Amino acid sequence: MKHLIKLSCLLLLTISPKGLAQQTAVTPKVILTEAEKTLQSQWQSKRVAFLGDSMTDKRRVGTTYVYWEYLNELLGIESLVYGISGNQWNHIYKQAEKLQAEKGTDLDAIIIFAGTNDYMHGTPIGEFFTETTAQTNFNGKEVTRKYRTPIFNDTTFCGRINKAMSYLKNNFPEQQIIIMTPIHRGYAKFNDKNVQPDENFCNEQGLYIDSYVEVLKQAASYWAVPLIDLHSTSGLFPMAESHLQYFHKKDTDRLHPNALGDYRLAKTIQYQLLALPSDFKTK
Repeated sequence: MKHLIKLSCLLLLTISPKGLAQQTAVTPKVILTEAEKTLQSQWQSKRVAFLGDSMTDKRRVGTTYVYWEYLNELLGIESLVYGISGNQWNHIYKQAEKLQAEKGTDLDAIIIFAGTNDYMHGTPIGEFFTETTAQTNFNGKEVTRKYRTPIFNDTTFCGRINKAMSYLKNNFPEQQIIIMTPIHRGYAKFNDKNVQPDENFCNEQGLYIDSYVEVLKQAASYWAVPLIDLHSTSGLFPMAESHLQYFHKKDTDRLHPNALGDYRLAKTIQYQLLALPSDFKTK
């Protein structure tokens, strides 16, 4: 049975720049069928924290139903949401601190969905390590070898990732930690001073979003965490006119998925999660 979509027109009340109430048609949530749900899996009843930006924010930016809300229904998880609109990877560290302060280790998994704003704001990529030489014992003999040291800072993409992942690894050793890559970026104009070109334009560093996606893949390998590559596997491609059905507004916001786009994200994440442990607790 195919999933059902409410065809009735939903109306969202917004306020115009002149202070007048306006009604805007929005895409309704997809009504899930029982056949789509995988409730008897390792993820059932697990407490999962979500860190990220506007695509995770509880305020439902551009959508009537966020991907993690669908996952609550599809997998039977309990979502703990810390994503904030506009946040970059330097804010992931702060979100992780807040998570630890509020929940301690009373959770099972942490999923990070961020990086698109680092690209848009032109954050330098930087390096994961500095490299020097150091003495070490190899088979009973003192030898000199190249030696790398992780870089932790808030000014480069690599430094931000290292800082956040080090905190997560040290404070949540029994939790599953997963990195998700950003999806493709379409054009957005939120006001005259906040206009964001689509991904076919490089940022001020001369880099495309692909470079930031590749760095996240390297980070997942170094920090020994699974990666869900939504950039490749979600299928969402706002550069194609036919895919604008999955995004908020065709004229001004081809960046944020709508409820149909979030459904597609959730389905992709659902089946990736089914292949992964939900935690590493032994008691």
